[in-house]
This record gives sequence, C-alpha cells and structure tokens, in this order.
Amino acid sequence: MPIDQFLDRTPVQPEVGIGLALSGGGYRAMVFHVGALIRLNEVALLRKIRRISSVSGGSITAGVLGMSWKELTFVGHVASNFDIVVQRIREMADVTVDAGAIIGGIFLPGSISDRVAQAYDKILFKGAKLNALPDDSQPGNPRFVMNATNMQTAALWRFSRNYMGDYRVGLIERPDVSLAAAVAASSAFPPVLSPSELDITQPVVNTPGTDLHKEPYTKTAILSDGGVYDNLGLETISKRFKTLLVSDAGQKIAPEESPHRDWARHSLRVLDTVDNQVRSLRKRHLIDSYLRKEHSGTYWGIRTNFTDYTLDTDPLNCTSRNSSPLAEIPTRLEAMPRNLQDRLMNWGYAVCDAALRSHIEPALQTELGVTITPPAKFPFPGGY
Repeated sequence: MPIDQFLDRTPVQPEVGIGLALSGGGYRAMVFHVGALIRLNEVALLRKIRRISSVSGGSITAGVLGMSWKELTFVGHVASNFDIVVQRIREMADVTVDAGAIIGGIFLPGSISDRVAQAYDKILFKGAKLNALPDDSQPGNPRFVMNATNMQTAALWRFSRNYMGDYRVGLIERPDVSLAAAVAASSAFPPVLSPSELDITQPVVNTPGTDLHKEPYTKTAILSDGGVYDNLGLETISKRFKTLLVSDAGQKIAPEESPHRDWARHSLRVLDTVDNQVRSLRKRHLIDSYLRKEHSGTYWGIRTNFTDYTLDTDPLNCTSRNSSPLAEIPTRLEAMPRNLQDRLMNWGYAVCDAALRSHIEPALQTELGVTITPPAKFPFPGGY
C-alpha cells in the first residue's frame, strides 16, 4: 500500500467507495454506534465499506468490530451472526472503567491511560494486536483506522494494521502495538484520561514532507483523544472516498448562567466549548460537501430530530418518541444498565435508518448494489 494512501496526501479527486466515521462520546458513543452498525449490516452496506475511521468511544466499537470481523459469517453481504459484536460491546458497557483507572493512576504505579488499556484488554481484546484487524487488501475487508492526537506535533496520529504514525514524524510499518493500547490512546479524553504515552520501538519511516523525523518524536508519542483534533473521525475518509457515512454521538454543550470560576472546572468548560465548536465546524463542512455534490452519503447524530428527515413512512413510530435523554448521557466510561444499552442501540438503529432512507437516493443505491427498505422492528424490545 503506498504511504501517500495512508496519509491521504495525494491531491486527487475522491475515489468511488464508502468511508464510515464513528465519533467519540464515551460509552454513549460506543453503544449508539452499534445500533447504526446493525442497520448498516441489515441493508448490506457494512461489508461494502472501504474504510472505518474512529475516534474516542467510537474506537472501542471499531476495535471490537475489527477484531470480530474474521468471525462474521456474511451471506449476501449481510452478517448473520452480528450479535457477537453486540455481546462484546455489552460486556464492556457493563463495567465502569474510568473511575477505577483515575483512582489507581493517582495512588498506584502506572498511568491512568495504562489502566484503561488494561481494562480494554481484559474485557475485550485478550492480548490482540493491530494485526488482528482485517487485511483490507482482501475483498470485503475494510481498513480500520483509529485516530489519536499527537500532543507533541499537534497532528492526527493514526493506528491501523499496516501503519501507525503522523505526517510530521513518519510512519511505523506493521506496528507491534496492542489493540487495547491503540483504543486507549484514541479514547484518552482530557483532562483525566489524557495523555497516553506510547513507546516506539520499531523503525520510523521518513516519509515525504516530515519535519520532525528525529528524537524524541521517533521514540515516544504523547497521545490524547482523537477528538481533540477531529471529533467526528472525518479526516481519514473525507479526502479519500466519494461516499461518506457519519455516525455522531457527540453532545451539544448546554448553556450555563454562571460558569464555574475555579481553574479546574472552568478548564473543563473551556474544553467542552472547544469540542463543541470543532464538531460544529466539521459537521458544517460535511453538510456543505453533500450540498455541493462533492460527496454523497449521509450524516446521523444522537441529537438529530427524527422529524427533520420528513420521511413518508415511520414504521418504528419514531415521531412519538423522545431521544433527548439519550443525548444527555454523560461522556463517561461508566457502567450502563442493559435497558439503557437497548435504548441507545435502538435509537442508533432508527436514526441511521432514517438518514439512509432519506439521503441514499435510488441511483446511489443502485451504484452501491443495495436496496434500502423500511425496517420491520427495532433490534431490541422497548424502542427508545
């Protein structure tokens, strides 16, 4: 695979193909995205995706999907046993990670991020490394890219099966890095779970245009949440592919009449404001690219109003349901009751379906080789 293809620096028009972006948002995002993936699988789009780009909580979902990919049984481009992904995400959502990691990181040896990675590995990844992700040179396999932010270079640091690195430092081929470490770096949201320190023990390729191909940048990467740089995960798909599907589980910052004035809580408010603005700008640019016909595809968000899609049919009776409480779930790695998991997945499923039926037009469906018909029921009882 050409290095330029990894960095997406080749100045060409987007190529035919689908890119999927999974945003951050802690367990809220992790679970919401699963519902969207269930619907994408049902309509035979999941296996047609060329690249899955993720940040933060979305990277937990992507990591589980990537590790599970070889176990999925596809019949007519639909995985008949997608429940293995659902069950693994449930196992993660049953456990609170952040509180214990913070306490342990303060009072015991090892960093907070290390403890988060240990929890991911124990519950989900079982020692698997990046080479457990599917080989995208084989038909039907997407490339998984998990994004973190390099705090030394202020650039996007990408983890994938074939490469990791950023455009300023260079690339490490076939990185010998655990999936848990990659996901922990991508989900090291500041200030409490950040930074994640990654020791670089393999050679770093000096790629064209690098300006920091030297120590200490080539020996250690100090990483933070991928959402610091790109909280939708758009960067690694928008320059490469014509069709963009974006699943956004991010919150909208609420107004505060009297923001906290102490430095700690005021800093958190500042971080939330920056995140909200970056997300809004990325979303605006995405929607503009759809309107200008630079890209095809669709966006759906946890804060989306179902009625905005103005669909002719509402088979799941979504117009009478209120999804707002789901969007207000805190951005935590905190245990979530199973009924709340069901509601989040059902809403992710419903809003993804609405976006697909509204914006994947018949001509594009024909081009993609799919037929998107209304769903018959929610994946889980109880709606949302």
